[in-house]
Amino acid sequence: MDATILFTEEPDRMTIISEPQIEETDTGHRPLVSAILAVHNEERHIEAVLKSLLLQETASFDLEIIILDGESSDATREIVRRIASDDTRVTLVVNHQRKTPYAFNLGIQQAKGEYVCIFGAHTIYPANYIAICLEELKIRGAVGCSGVVITRPDGDGIESRLVAWALSHPFGTSSRSMRTRGAGFSDIVPYAIFLKSALVEVGGYETHLHRNQDLDLNQKLRARGYKLYVTDRTACEYFVSSSLSSLAKYTFKNGYWNIISLRMNPGSMAVRHFVPGAFVVALFLSLMASMLSLSAKGDAGLWLRSPLFLLTAVYGIGSIAAACGVSLREKSTEPLLLPIVFLLLHISYGGGTLSALVTNANVPSSDRVPGLKVAKPS
Repeated sequence: MDATILFTEEPDRMTIISEPQIEETDTGHRPLVSAILAVHNEERHIEAVLKSLLLQETASFDLEIIILDGESSDATREIVRRIASDDTRVTLVVNHQRKTPYAFNLGIQQAKGEYVCIFGAHTIYPANYIAICLEELKIRGAVGCSGVVITRPDGDGIESRLVAWALSHPFGTSSRSMRTRGAGFSDIVPYAIFLKSALVEVGGYETHLHRNQDLDLNQKLRARGYKLYVTDRTACEYFVSSSLSSLAKYTFKNGYWNIISLRMNPGSMAVRHFVPGAFVVALFLSLMASMLSLSAKGDAGLWLRSPLFLLTAVYGIGSIAAACGVSLREKSTEPLLLPIVFLLLHISYGGGTLSALVTNANVPSSDRVPGLKVAKPS
């Protein structure tokens, strides 16, 4: 029996009407896995992503694929309809709210599976991805499991390669980022398969969050005592933006929403999320002190210049060392430009955090809309 989910008048909550009763002793039981994919104007990627899902090895489970389209204005829906007409496992659902967390909750509502996969539209999944993640989830006693993430450039240009290298390096995004972490129990699992009943239990995704809704959900699962696991037995390929300007916009928004996320659920955020903001503050203050040193006399001028010198030296050594490491690994001189990209990444990310602080950022009022309701099935 499938769980019945009610979206209450608060759009960030789901309520269990009835919980599925799973007969674990049934050796012939083949669970249904529902792969949920939120998309918007993804005509460049959607066919390749869907192909990778349709080619999944399903010897131990059945698969359905639910595409939640946020009213795309390009050919995304036409491509999905064409593929769905050839394979009944694919279902297209329109997400009129056009926000990612709404799409995920709507997908959970529509899902018939005992397990759900929360997947991304810029990611390619190897044929064994779902099977291995499902197997590891059961072995580890977890409610969520993902493979490791391999970051790829979304294009052939040098900018795209630099963005991919920067986002996949610990100096760029920390050693705890979804793009740099290795196997083991984790505080977050990207592109994961989850036990559906656990997601329903914590109320689904926080629909007020444009960013970090995954951090919020994963923290709520861990707070209930549930385990999350990342396996290195399989890996998915995530394709990042192809320009430095896109990187700056992306990281600025992430930094901005960190403040809103902190206010809504402090436990979902870690110190690492605010290091770029602290770096920008330190850089600004050291630059101001250095400017004051121009009018200072004697040792006072030297002391005023020393913070900028120290910060530049420490950051410069770290970024250059990281760039040299990537250069040796890739056998290319292109990664030697990474210090510039690292600086852009950290300043834009930190700038977003400070902008949110200065403006006292909150959830936009336009997002406070009534939730979806679903009737109990007959």
